[in-house]
Amino acid sequence: MTTAVLWFRRDLRLSDHPALLAAATEADEVLPLFVLDDALRGPSGAPRLAFLYRCLRELEDRTDGRLRVLTGDPEQVVPRVAREVGLPVASSWNLGVPQNADAAVREGILDVVLISSDHAPYGRARDERVRAALEGTPLTTSGSPYGVTPGSLRKDDGTPYRVYTPFARAWRARGLRSPAQRPDALRWTDGGLGTDGVPADPDLGDIVLPEAGEPAALQTFQEFRERAVASYAEARNLPATPGTSVMSAYLKYGCIHPRTMHAALGDTEGERTYGGELIWRDFYADVLWHQPGSARWDLTAQLTGLEYDEGPDADAHFQAWASGRTGFPIVDAGMRQLLGEAWMHNRVRMIVGSFLTKDLHLAWQRGARHFMQHLRDGDLASNQHGWQWIAGTGTDASPYFRVFNPVKQGKDYDADGEYVRRWVPELRELTGKAVHEPWTLPGGPPNGYPLPIVDHSAERLESLRRYEGVKQ
Repeated sequence: MTTAVLWFRRDLRLSDHPALLAAATEADEVLPLFVLDDALRGPSGAPRLAFLYRCLRELEDRTDGRLRVLTGDPEQVVPRVAREVGLPVASSWNLGVPQNADAAVREGILDVVLISSDHAPYGRARDERVRAALEGTPLTTSGSPYGVTPGSLRKDDGTPYRVYTPFARAWRARGLRSPAQRPDALRWTDGGLGTDGVPADPDLGDIVLPEAGEPAALQTFQEFRERAVASYAEARNLPATPGTSVMSAYLKYGCIHPRTMHAALGDTEGERTYGGELIWRDFYADVLWHQPGSARWDLTAQLTGLEYDEGPDADAHFQAWASGRTGFPIVDAGMRQLLGEAWMHNRVRMIVGSFLTKDLHLAWQRGARHFMQHLRDGDLASNQHGWQWIAGTGTDASPYFRVFNPVKQGKDYDADGEYVRRWVPELRELTGKAVHEPWTLPGGPPNGYPLPIVDHSAERLESLRRYEGVKQ
């Protein structure tokens, strides 16, 4: 009897899962494995860890309790699992085992460890170390967490895309495969191995996370299609309106494959716009694949010398921003939503990001780290490159001098102040657009709400001055 070890990572589902389909096709039984890697858990905040753990418990239930959750370095854990379940070791290669491991797997000769590919810098390096440590057992990749695998789309001259629109055009021209078929019958095994089990959730305080796992992902996406996709093109920019899909955390952990989502979308304006947002996710993953250093450093080398504020005053500004006490209501509402829901509306992410980088003159990396600590959907490629887009150091075709006016943004996208009043209770007695400029009231902001910590007009000019200093 042959055994395939299916090492789950960012693919915590059973449907549209090429590696699972390959495992069921090539082996008599499948051992599901998840490795709790402290190199990834360490930088994760409590919301992201709690959501992961709940996804794992749901997956454990649907693998008949056979999911082995082991803690440690994958370079040591995965080969140990392979040895303990009797998969071939290095000595097998000297006993007539075919040298072409992938061909041997297809012929049913070898047992195998199967994975979906990982394209982040750490994941790529980790998988190469595990592949080397496995020695005689092949580590075989099937599928990826993206619609189009990062690194596979290039311009006619062979160079990678740096701008979204031509990337999206090439993405659409290439098209997608149909979702992978779910195996009709699966024989799960635990291989006689023990399990460390899924850890208890970290303390979330008052944060309530959405239901985790594949069934919840499929149901949430279906409800979005029925509820909001028709109006998505307009409503996606209105933070007080439930006009977005809220699918990002499910995509982060692969509770649903984006290919499944694309396949369910039609050709209305809302569906095309939503499909474009999924392509943005592929685009940012592609940028990170080609430029792994962009997780920490500016993509636009010209701006690496841009002046950012540091020191006690800068730290005080950062704390005011992080706690939602800047005196700019739309900014503070967004930061308080982040603390209250471990999520933030995308339009507001752009507003608060612009405020941090252009009004407070703080490095985008500080904001990116804060988001990764507090978001339930924190994804390295999307988060870092979203921040670089906001800061003007990344893939945006527009220049650095686009600076969001937080008052205008609030009036444009939260016209009656509903979103602000939801998250800034000090201002709930105010009506209409007055909520966006409480410092103009005769008595100033009510209920102890702070005055603005900066003058936006002055700081915009200062941002432009700093840009002029490096653009040459």
